[in-house]
Amino acid sequence: MSDSTFRLPPVAPGLRIGLFGGSFNPPHEGHRAASLLALHRLGLDWVWWLVTPLNPLKDPQNVAPLAQRIKAARALARHPRIAVTGIEAALGARYSYETVAQLKRRCPGVHFVWIMGADNLATFHHWKRWRDIATLVPIAVVDRPGSTWATLHSPAGAVLSKYRYPESEGRAFVTAEPPALMFLHGPRSELSSTALRAQDTQPAR
Repeated sequence: MSDSTFRLPPVAPGLRIGLFGGSFNPPHEGHRAASLLALHRLGLDWVWWLVTPLNPLKDPQNVAPLAQRIKAARALARHPRIAVTGIEAALGARYSYETVAQLKRRCPGVHFVWIMGADNLATFHHWKRWRDIATLVPIAVVDRPGSTWATLHSPAGAVLSKYRYPESEGRAFVTAEPPALMFLHGPRSELSSTALRAQDTQPAR
């Protein structure tokens, strides 16, 4: 794997960058669809896939090696404005808050927005320092099948709902003062990494 995998992608003040963190274990078309939706609706210059070394909320025995997941993510991304990076490993960041805080310090003038699926917002209150993440960057939530009700009624959803922006203000949202929340609606993917791993473990028939 090249050294560039663990270096910060090129940045410049004024760029609008979506941060899409996750295990990508494995990556799937739902990840790509969410990224393209955010690129279009929010007027982003880039979406960075932050392939985490190890999600603290997941069983490490069920997570493929980082190099394998990055390679698979790059093969799937297939877009000039999606950058797949293992920068979290280089930063030594274990939690998303640490990643966002370091990127904000290292990249002054860059407009970052955090991108997550609605299923992740439903459990966002379990993330370490989730309230602090919300004070650092706007959060764009991509709607997912079966997650809308749970998301709106989750602890984090209830707290952040008062800062919700209409989807029609996507471009302004990226430069909004956080906390700021927006739901993005588009083609809804039924795919999930959990379901794909389960399929891989099914015995051959």
